[in-house]
Formats: sequence, C-alpha cells, structure tokens
Amino acid sequence: MSNVRPGRGSASPSRTAPQQTLALAAMMFAVVMTFIDQTIVSIAAPDIVRELGLSSSGMQWVVNSYLLALAAFFALGGRLADLYGPRRVVVIGTVVFVVSSVLCGCVPEGGAAQAWLIIFRATQGLGAALLFPAALAVVVAVFPVERRGRALALFFGVTGALTAVGPLLGGWLTSWTWRAVFWVNVPVAVVALVLTALAHIPDRRRSGTLDVPGAVLIAIGMGLSVLGFQQAFSWGWDSWATWLCILGGLAVLAGFVRYERGVEHPLIDLRVFRDKAFSVDALVLFFSMLAFVPVFFFASVYAQVSLSASPNQAALFLLYFFVGFAIASQWGGRILDKKGARPALKMGGVVGAVGFALWAGELTNLTMHDQWLYAALAGAGIGFILAPASTDAVNRAIGASYGEVTGITQTVRNFAASVGMAIFGTILTHVTTDNVTGTLESRGVPSGTAESVARDVTESVTGNGDAQPPTGTGPAAEATRDAMSAIRMDFAEANQWVFYGMAIALGIAFLCALRHPGGKVDSNAKVQEPVAQAR
Repeated sequence: MSNVRPGRGSASPSRTAPQQTLALAAMMFAVVMTFIDQTIVSIAAPDIVRELGLSSSGMQWVVNSYLLALAAFFALGGRLADLYGPRRVVVIGTVVFVVSSVLCGCVPEGGAAQAWLIIFRATQGLGAALLFPAALAVVVAVFPVERRGRALALFFGVTGALTAVGPLLGGWLTSWTWRAVFWVNVPVAVVALVLTALAHIPDRRRSGTLDVPGAVLIAIGMGLSVLGFQQAFSWGWDSWATWLCILGGLAVLAGFVRYERGVEHPLIDLRVFRDKAFSVDALVLFFSMLAFVPVFFFASVYAQVSLSASPNQAALFLLYFFVGFAIASQWGGRILDKKGARPALKMGGVVGAVGFALWAGELTNLTMHDQWLYAALAGAGIGFILAPASTDAVNRAIGASYGEVTGITQTVRNFAASVGMAIFGTILTHVTTDNVTGTLESRGVPSGTAESVARDVTESVTGNGDAQPPTGTGPAAEATRDAMSAIRMDFAEANQWVFYGMAIALGIAFLCALRHPGGKVDSNAKVQEPVAQAR
C-alpha cells in the first residue's frame, strides 16, 4: 500500500509536548466516561427499579444491553477510526455516548420506561465502542514509540483506576436522584471535546472500504456468544438457550474468520496474528481480563454480604486493588519502554497469581484490614500486564493500523470479561448453595427444604449484607435467620473458590508470557513492512 503511514516512530515527532499532553488528557476524559459507566449504574439499580417499576430481568437487560453493544461493535469502531480518522470517530463516539446518557436520564415513567432504558443503554455501548479504540489510536499516533509505553501506562492506569470511582460517585449522586448517574457524563464529555479541539489532533486516514458483511458477522457472533455467557447465570448451564447462544455465536465467529480471509479490505486483517508477539499479547490480555473486570463485582458483593459493608464502604475496599493497579501501570509502562513487553508481562502474571491466591486465603477472616496488601498485589499484577500488553500489540499493528488492532485487543478483553463473569458466577452460585445447604442441615432443617432455602438465599444475594434478614415463619425461616452469621462465612468460602480461579487465570497468563519473543519495537523500524505492502 503506497499510502500507509510512515514507520511507527514517525507518527508523532512533529507534535510538541504540550500538544501531546492535551491530546492525552482529552482522550482520558473521553474514555473515563465509559469506564465509570460500567459500575456506576449498578449502584443506582435498586432506585431505578423502584421508581420506574422495572422487573428484575428488565434491569438486568439495562445493564447487559450496554455490555452487549460494547462486545458487538468494538471491532467496527477500530476499523472506522482507520478509515475516517481517529479524531473524528472520537468526537462522533463522544457525542453518541453523551446524548444517549442524557436520554437515559430523561426516561419517562410508565410502560415505555424499560424499553427506553434498554435502547439508549445499547446506544451508549455503541458510542463507547466507537470511542475507545479511536481514543487509544489517537494516543498511539501522537506519541513516538520511545514515549508511548509511559503515555499508555498513564492512560490505562488513570482511566482503569477511575472505574473504582463509579460506586462512590453512584452512591453520592443517587442520594440526590438516580438520573444524575447518567447526566454526570455531560460535563465530562464537554471537557473532552474542548480539549480535543485545543490539541489540534491530526486525522490521518487509511484507504479502503468498510467491510459491512464482516461487521455484521462479528456483531452477531460476539453479541450471541456474550449473551450466552451473560445469561448462563440466569438461564443455567443446562439450558438449551444458553448453549444455542454460545455455540451459535462461536459458529458465526468461525464463519467471520473464514470470510475475512477472502476480502480485499477486511474488517480485521487476520495476518496480524502471524506476529507471535501480538498473538501472545492477545492471550495474556484474555487470561488477565478473566479476573480484572469480574473482580469489581465479586469483591464488591463479598464486602457487602460477608463483611456487611455499605456500597460506599465496598467501593473503598476496591480502592486497595486500584492503588496497586495504578502504581504498577506506571512501572509497567517504563519497563516496556526500556526492555519491551516480556518482562512486564511475566512480572504481572507472577504478582497477580500470588496476590489473588493470598487474597483468597484471607477472605474467611472477614475483615478488610487483613486484606488490603493482597488486594493491592492482585491489582499490581493486572497493572503490570494491561498497558504493556495493549501497547505492544498496537505497536505491532500491520501498516500502523492502530485503530483496527485496538479494536481486536478490546474485543478480546471484553469477551474475556464476559467469560470470566459467567464461569466465576457459576462457581459462586453452586458453592454458596452447597455451603448454605450444609449449614442449614446441621441446624436440623430437612435436606430437601435446606436445599430449596439455600437456592433462595443464593439468588437473593444483592449486596445488601444482612440489612434485610429473612422474613417469614416456620422452622426453616427461623433457622435461616439464626444462621446468618454462618451463611456469611459460607459466602466468603465460596468466594475463595472464585479468587483462587482468578489466581489460576493469572498463572496461565504468566505461562503465555513465557512464549513472548521479547524485544522492543524499534522506532526507526518498519515492523512487518512486507505484510503491509502486500495488502
């Protein structure tokens, strides 16, 4: 291709440091909305359900529609950033996201409320899917390779750490009105758009056409498979609907891969996986993301149920994790710039596996004070991995197709998060049910009744701790109320299985990192230039 941008190091030498800083700040403000939105809405869920009269399944779809849209359209967002320029797609994605946020906050009461929220949460997810790959492509484009690791470490470290702000901010805003959890995105978006304009970010495009059939195939495949994993908790792993979605989605994705191989301008150039380093980066991201996103949910619910913490206290609990994450992200970025990705990925796998394993061992002590160090270690493990793996993958993009490759890595991350939530959620449900059944049986409740009550207790775990003790009369209800202290321990023991599973995921990430060829991407080299020219 004659119009492929110059070598990787030449993407930004003409950009001044102030312009680079403005561009980085603009992209961080834009992306932080999408990170906070993944957690803030869950805090407001009870108030939304109560005021609008939504069903519990309806509220679940309000949450899931956002995540489904993210999974389905990440690859499209990355390709659009390449074809039409990342700055333009950032602006479009930001506008789509913030307008959808406003409309979510303006949902009318009545019969249309549930459909309204689901639709505009989905368009929020579309805006985020357009925005994130393009924003990352902007940061990559304006920073030269020798400074890119530290810039992206700051990008991932700050935006990732601010995910913990969601529950805190959600609790505070909900005390005013739950609608504010959506409206808070407006001032953030305004700042992002103003900084984007001031940074004068160049909008370089690649030639080619949009692969519409490929976009449709990957949207259907990702959407179906992620839906299956999301609903496995509700439908059950023995449900035909669960497996129809998962296997059907995977079959469509297999068809997508086959189709892309014969397209002149594919949505995703699969030849990028010929680069061993890129493939290893993707694998390490997959296994680390099995733990990273699910830990928000499981640690928060554990704190509220087993430690009887309030939602805001649970959010503070997560701050231990993010302190380690933020510090290690910066350290990992410096390692990447000096020595390449391999040392950071190996260190992250070891530290993360040890951190999650030690954290799991402390869960039954039922005190936050004894867990902070291990939570920070677990966060540090993820921090060492996230920015270096993502940056190294983008640095190896074919023909500097930063948006396209970012779309791939973000699709991998989002898919892994859905798989992790499904697997660990199933483990938590089954172990909790078995533990509570044993506890009730030891207190004289008949086996069949104990199992039925245990399932009800497991399904009713909403993060409110013992603020709402079991009601009703009869021996089973009385035994359950008397056993609440033991049940909190049962739940903590079930969470141990989950956190040991996360440790295993990080251990596998370490084993994958051992296969990384190592080395730095030379700023003066044209990595994979023959492949790019052949395209």
